[in-house]
Amino acid sequence: MKPTRLAAAAFAAVALSVPLTLVASAAPVVDDRSPGHAKKDTLRRAAPKGFHIGTAVAGGGHHESQPYPDPFTSDREYRRVLAAEFSSVSAENQMKWEYIHPERDRYNFGMADRIVRFAKQNRQVVRGHTLLWHSQNPAWLEEGDFTADELRSILRDHIKRVVGRYRGDIQQWDVANEIFTETGELRTSENIWIRELGPGIIADAFRWAHEADPKAKLFFNDYGVEGVNAKSDAYLALIAQLRAQRVPVHGFSAQAHLSTRYGFPGDLQANLERFAALGLETAITELDVRMDLPESGVPTDAQLAQQADYYNRTLTACLNVDGCDSFTIWGFTDKYSWVPVFFEGEGAATVMWEDFSRKPAYSALRSTLASASRR
Repeated sequence: MKPTRLAAAAFAAVALSVPLTLVASAAPVVDDRSPGHAKKDTLRRAAPKGFHIGTAVAGGGHHESQPYPDPFTSDREYRRVLAAEFSSVSAENQMKWEYIHPERDRYNFGMADRIVRFAKQNRQVVRGHTLLWHSQNPAWLEEGDFTADELRSILRDHIKRVVGRYRGDIQQWDVANEIFTETGELRTSENIWIRELGPGIIADAFRWAHEADPKAKLFFNDYGVEGVNAKSDAYLALIAQLRAQRVPVHGFSAQAHLSTRYGFPGDLQANLERFAALGLETAITELDVRMDLPESGVPTDAQLAQQADYYNRTLTACLNVDGCDSFTIWGFTDKYSWVPVFFEGEGAATVMWEDFSRKPAYSALRSTLASASRR
């Protein structure tokens, strides 16, 4: 464990049942309801040098069935805040198989290209998401009658073409996504690649991605691995095995889709340190904190305080671990959050309201980033 890089004090003013560790000088939390944000008063400006604060770029997936046009291309204020606040971007759905490879012989690179171009224009890095997954695959793939050799060729060609197209433009790739169950077993029935080609295909996917872009950092990514448990143990063992075989695995990331229904994973930092001890980079890649909304639909002050505490403690854990230099929230405004679509009765999961004004969670993150920058 390295010396603490920050004091997790920025949000100490919000006194909750679970105390923050490494608390130093407390700073008041301001709920800045004005959408007019000064450039110097942003997350990316507050962050320490070399630490990337990121967000998902809304689009594709569930957004296509919602009563609004594509957020990234149609909402000018959304793009303005996206550029001002964040130094890293991830495609929420636009690089997933069903979106970027909708037919066997056709790729849809248009939106991914626009996101990468936007990032370049705004001096942002890009996280690629994702190459090998059991979900959001196109019907032609899941329902096709392919031999093992054909499937292997399809996956290799997809990785080589997608990663190769953005060679030099993607900082980190989520190569293998959600490959373990909660009990630490490989998803041998759900994941078409593992089911049909065996576990060895995981190493091949990393090798192919590395060949396509030797400078990109290659990650395992999953939910429910924030703490020390059967799933994170399984990743620790697999990664140690793969690295012993000289497979180019560079990082491990926790998605961190959290809920105030449950306690905060207090061993998050200790868990990340286990992976850092293997020589890996670590990251938080999909953080949001959903809550059960009151009948009014408006969170209470206590709920907002608890949410801010969860956001801040997640950031604190990452900042305190060597090599955890990428911290991504899964969308920044409730206007386009995925949570209400998939979790009935829950919502308000992001750090900004629908009009882009800031919640206490935003202020907590900004204050903690600024504290870390001064150390």
